[in-house]
This record gives sequence, structure tokens and C-alpha cells, in this order.
Amino acid sequence: MAETSTSRSGGEIDGEAKERIAERLSSLENLYFPRAVQPRTSDSSQRKSIFLDLLARDTAVFLERYGTQLTSDELREFDALKDDYEINWHLNHLRTIMSPTSDELRSRSITVKNRRRAYLNKLISDGQYFSEDAMREREPYLHHEYVGKFQDPSGRSMARPGERWSETLMRRTEEAFLVAEIRREQQRLGVAERDWVGNDRKQVEEEEEEEEEEEEEEEEEEELEEEDLEPAKGEHNMQANGSAAPSNHAETAAAGQMEGETLSAMEIQDQMDQFTYIMQQKFLSGEDHQHLDYSKIDEDVSLDDHWLREADDDAEEKYFAED
Repeated sequence: MAETSTSRSGGEIDGEAKERIAERLSSLENLYFPRAVQPRTSDSSQRKSIFLDLLARDTAVFLERYGTQLTSDELREFDALKDDYEINWHLNHLRTIMSPTSDELRSRSITVKNRRRAYLNKLISDGQYFSEDAMREREPYLHHEYVGKFQDPSGRSMARPGERWSETLMRRTEEAFLVAEIRREQQRLGVAERDWVGNDRKQVEEEEEEEEEEEEEEEEEEELEEEDLEPAKGEHNMQANGSAAPSNHAETAAAGQMEGETLSAMEIQDQMDQFTYIMQQKFLSGEDHQHLDYSKIDEDVSLDDHWLREADDDAEEKYFAED
């Protein structure tokens, strides 16, 4: 006789249906198993045995753990047990997930938004995920456009207090990778080569080399003139030293300051605030899926406590404001 599952209300599920369901689920990977039975999940036959045992002992727990893995036809097999209140609740909940109404979709969307906002507040309080370094690592080009191009890049490669040399080298390697990411994005967007990150330093070095060559040529010309005009050496030196124009290096530095964008500390902070706001909105809209598991956040019922408290606080403030 085929084994059947029995609810507290006396309904039964067909034993052959149980076999088919347990057989299919046993072939799936990455299903949850309690720690106590994990040593017995190495092959599909053992996993099938675990599913059959749970179906016989507690169908409601089976539906809670594995209900989302069932097909609509498989779920229909459990209708024989729907007189059991707990099982019926799980069946209705699973069917809502499979075929939600427009109202249920709207309610689900609101719930997800509230849970993500609650989790956002937790990330902000933690202080790490939305730190400047962490955000720059996730979006190097966006950080460069809002903040990085107004900062001194040399500070990112310098050794930090208490940092081991190996840590400094590792950070410099990571910095080189981020700079390369920014340059690739600049190239993709068609940014002029002179404006690529890092090129300003290269340009300054090239200009300094040119200045040194010009100065050497001028010194050689002066030496030749001194040899030809030895009697007028004193007068020539007075003209060279007393009335000489500022060095080319000084002129280049001044021109660089005039051409480059410089912001005050307050303006840079405003840019940083804008960048942080964009990064937070990206998280809320689900664009951080490479860094976070949104399914865990969106299904985390414990996050409801946070936004429900916020809703109660808002309602209380509104009540006293109207009073």
C-alpha cells in the first residue's frame, strides 16, 4: 500500500505523488537542509529519503521549506490536506507567490520597497557599505566624475599610519586596477585622451622634461655668448639674473591651477553628498545585485518591524501636530 501523508483534519496526499515530488526535489542543488541532517545529503537517494520523511512527519514544515520549489501541479496534490489551517495558509501563500493578483503585486512592491529602505538604514548605520572607499570600489568612474577629479590622487598611493608595507602594496595594486577601470570607461564614452585619469600627471612630467631641455639649451647659448662677449659678462649676468622672467615651471604650474577645476571643502562635500545619494538610490532600485543578495533582503520579515515603527512614529507626529 502506498504511504500517505495525513493532516490533523484527516486528509491524505497520494503516496505516488509524494514519491514523484521527493524524486524531483532530490535532483535540485542548493536546497536548504537543517544542520542535523546535512551529513546525509551527499547523494540524491539520501535527500529523497529526507523529503519523504518530512512529508510524513510534518507537511506544513515541508511546504514552508520547499513550497516555492513546487510546480502548480505538485502544489495541487496538497489540496487534500487543506482542511488543516496551517497547511491551507501555506497553500494560499504559495499560490499568491505563483499567480499574484494586481493588488497583491502592488502590496508586494510596497513591502519590498519598505524592506529595502529599512535595510538601507542599517547599512548607513553600519558605516561601511556607504563609505567613500567602498562606494568608489563599486562605482569608480561615477566617483571620479563627482569627487575623484577634484581630489589629489597622490594621497591614495601613500603609506598610511600603522599600515604594513605589504598592505600598502596591495592597496596600490587595487588603486591601479580602479584607475584602469576609470580610463576604460572614459575611453568607452569618448572622453578626450588629455582628460583621461592619470594623464595630467604624465603631461606635467613631459612639460617638466621639456622645460629642463629648454633651460639646458639656454645655458649653453649663454655660455657661448659669454665666450664671445667676455668684456660685457657682468652686464649680461645682471640681465640674466636681475631681470629674468619667471621660470617656465612656475608658469606651467600657474596655468595648471587656472585651467584645472578647484573646489572648496564645502563644495567637495556637496559633490560627495550627491554621489552618496545616487549610490543609495542605486541600492534601492536593485542595481547592487552583484554585491548583495536582494532575495534575502526582500524576503526578510524582520525588516518589517523597522518601517512599521517608522510609520507609527510618523502617525504619532502627525497626530500631535494636528492637535
